[in-house]
Amino acid sequence: MKDLTQGPIVRHIVSMAVPIALGMIFQTLYYLVDLYFVAHLGDAAIAGVGAAGNIMFIVMGLTQVLGVGTVALISHAVGRKDQPEANLIFNQSIVLSGVCGLITLVGGYAITHTYMAAVAADEQALAAGQTYLYWFLPGMALQFALVSMGSALRGTGIVQPTMVVQVVTVVLNIVLAPILIAGWGTGYAMGVAGAGLASTIALVAAVVTLSLYFIRLEKYVSFHPEQWRPRMHAWKRMLAVGLPSGGEFLLLFVFMGVIYWCIRDFGATAQAGFGIGSRVMQSIFLPVMAIAFAAGPIAGQNFGARHPERVRETFRKAVLISVVIMAILTLLAHVSPELLVGGFTDDPAVRTVAATFLAITSWNFVSQGIIFTCSSMFQGLGDTRPALISTGSRVLTFALPAIWMSSQPWFEIHHLWYLSVATVTFQAVLSWLLLRSQFKRRLATISPVAVPA
Repeated sequence: MKDLTQGPIVRHIVSMAVPIALGMIFQTLYYLVDLYFVAHLGDAAIAGVGAAGNIMFIVMGLTQVLGVGTVALISHAVGRKDQPEANLIFNQSIVLSGVCGLITLVGGYAITHTYMAAVAADEQALAAGQTYLYWFLPGMALQFALVSMGSALRGTGIVQPTMVVQVVTVVLNIVLAPILIAGWGTGYAMGVAGAGLASTIALVAAVVTLSLYFIRLEKYVSFHPEQWRPRMHAWKRMLAVGLPSGGEFLLLFVFMGVIYWCIRDFGATAQAGFGIGSRVMQSIFLPVMAIAFAAGPIAGQNFGARHPERVRETFRKAVLISVVIMAILTLLAHVSPELLVGGFTDDPAVRTVAATFLAITSWNFVSQGIIFTCSSMFQGLGDTRPALISTGSRVLTFALPAIWMSSQPWFEIHHLWYLSVATVTFQAVLSWLLLRSQFKRRLATISPVAVPA
């Protein structure tokens, strides 16, 4: 356990954000490697896997429910120096991860064909996306256990083990991808099925490795089978914090689904370009997402320890760092978008769609950094409903105009990107206003205590 209630806030942010960022970078490589080899299978494969990958937002939404609730409650317990409570929450989180994994596996196989039929540009893209999901769904189900363990460690201020596990599994995925997708060394190319299988094998390795860490090395929170009987009061507390955050990702699933639906008439080339551009953009966001991921448990421990001014300082320092980084990334994405996407496709039309997407949406990078930081602070405070309201405003202000525009004869793809910039800017302002309100309400309920010398 690392005490985040003492010492310089910036030092805590940086010391946690660096390994988080490294882990996330390797985690993203794991998707980009698949994308690189899938891209050589043609536009239909890219479009199908890209559209199928959107279902990850549902899984990420459900893992957010589990992860955010776990981080918030464990960080609050750590701040209060209540180890038994932290252990109870961790073990109940493990139980919930098993339930959610089973639901994901059964539900995923049930809806795959229906979902792909609704969003795929053509029959080839539908087949590719469906095949990819069939092989990747077991890996998606395992992500709940991985998130549960990683979130418990993050709540206690420990992030290095999760990063090491991510690095090892990404290396495994990088080794497996060309073998399974392209048939290197075997002569048997599985195509998009190999992409899904490689990811699933890597996630199996990740869960086993992190479980061994908890069994052999972790002492503050650890496996206690006697605490695996479902405790509804603990589930209720985790879900109260986690459900709104999960709702955020489900709304993002709707947001992405609307885009794929609006551009489907432009064919697989447009969907492939958007798939590449959005994946690259998610990679660009990683440093600021790492800052936000670090800010949450820092704010949570200090909230639990009744240090309101340190909670406020966490936001001020985190948002300043995020804005500076995003401003630099905006310049890079706006000046050289072709450089960022060029390695993923040789098709000039696909590359143009992806580069145009990045060049225009780069104008909302700073706003996105503010949104990430505010969302993390809501998690640290233990009330994520404002973040759901903020994301809901974006979906509402984007989806309705986008659907209307797509039915007009003058509609072009870049109109969606400009609309996205406007709606993200609005969301950033709303997030900031909601956080100010939360600070006034939530921090007023805790009185400052003297900080030990």
